[in-house]
Amino acid sequence: MKVILVEQHEVPIISIRVIVKAGSILDPPGKEGLANLTAQLLRRGTSTRTGEKIADEVDFVGGTLEIAAGHDIADLQAEFLKKDIGAGLEIVSDILRHPAFPIREVSKIVEQEIDAVLQEKDEPEAAIEDFFDAYLFGKHPYARPAQGDERSIATIRRADVVRFYQKHYMPSAVTLVVAGDFTSPEMEKLILEKFDSWKSAPSAAPVKLSSPQRVSDRKLLLIDKPDATQTFFLIGNVGVERTNPDRIGLLLVNTVFGGRFTSMLNDALRVSSGLTYGASADFDMMKVAGPFSIAADAQNGHTTQAIDLALEVLKKLHAEGLTAKHLESAKHYLKGQFPPQIETSAQLAQTFAELDFFGLDESEVDNYFARLDAITLEDTRRIIDRYYPLDDLVFVLIGKAAEIRSKVQKYAVNIDQRPISKPGFN
Repeated sequence: MKVILVEQHEVPIISIRVIVKAGSILDPPGKEGLANLTAQLLRRGTSTRTGEKIADEVDFVGGTLEIAAGHDIADLQAEFLKKDIGAGLEIVSDILRHPAFPIREVSKIVEQEIDAVLQEKDEPEAAIEDFFDAYLFGKHPYARPAQGDERSIATIRRADVVRFYQKHYMPSAVTLVVAGDFTSPEMEKLILEKFDSWKSAPSAAPVKLSSPQRVSDRKLLLIDKPDATQTFFLIGNVGVERTNPDRIGLLLVNTVFGGRFTSMLNDALRVSSGLTYGASADFDMMKVAGPFSIAADAQNGHTTQAIDLALEVLKKLHAEGLTAKHLESAKHYLKGQFPPQIETSAQLAQTFAELDFFGLDESEVDNYFARLDAITLEDTRRIIDRYYPLDDLVFVLIGKAAEIRSKVQKYAVNIDQRPISKPGFN
């Protein structure tokens, strides 16, 4: 187990972040959601504590404890007062090393997660990312929803959870980050006391995750929700990985294009036209290339007007690029946003855990301002041309097909359509 200690003195709360290389990319086909269920079940009982006892002990000391799994990792986050850190680490150690996976709890969480998926589908804004990822990434592991779907979750049994845990939860797959008011020697001693007896089983062969391929040309998926009065849409393609050398420049360009309230997209679609409550763009940078997407919504009758305007703004970005004023404004904005992101012990624990997972180092923080300052208008021109798709675009819409299908046919030669009530996301 790798341990990273971050001393932040005179802060009463000590934060713990545990990253386990046990994300949904490891879910067996047809068992999507298994990594997430395994992570959540860690706190539902151990060989010596029931789930209720774990919750009571955490509450008694005023702590917090959350666990979930995304595509790349399982992620445990906990906070305890300095005086209670020994008890907190004991609980964290116990749930990581001795989970019991009570069958009653497995059945309960399976039902809860199925209900959560069905509820998500009743809220298009929540569901559209899963539909978009499934349509964009095709057969790549990132296409599969991290939380699973109503079909795959229903097939998961306790034996699946136990098998997944035994295969993937081992010290060699874990990074533990602790941040707060302590001295490293005393914290090292405490961690050794709680975790030293945790021995690794033979490691499973590492998963070789290939980079997804960008989609060529245009394609459109229309998800029919007959009672919808609004259309939610995402437009994009495959983006970049977290370690992309242009990541800081991309962040800067995207701040101008769709990353803040005064962005080009939000100004055009919300402020100037009133077509939507908000429009944005995002590069989700993951272990390998994640999605790039433009997101907005509009009343059914204004669907194509909103999409057309979003495409016009994208076209304008390519045609005109950024101005010197854009560049200066975005640099000031990002510099102002950065310090509050690394102030608390929880933020520091998160930062160091993520840097370690992606193979980055402290220079990502230490040299951030210098890297921003070094970005030129020529750099932004190159970044726009290289990373922002203009003609090769994937469209995913959730709306009332009877009202909008004939209007959105202009965006792609062929339209795929499915009812939102159909099980799954692909």
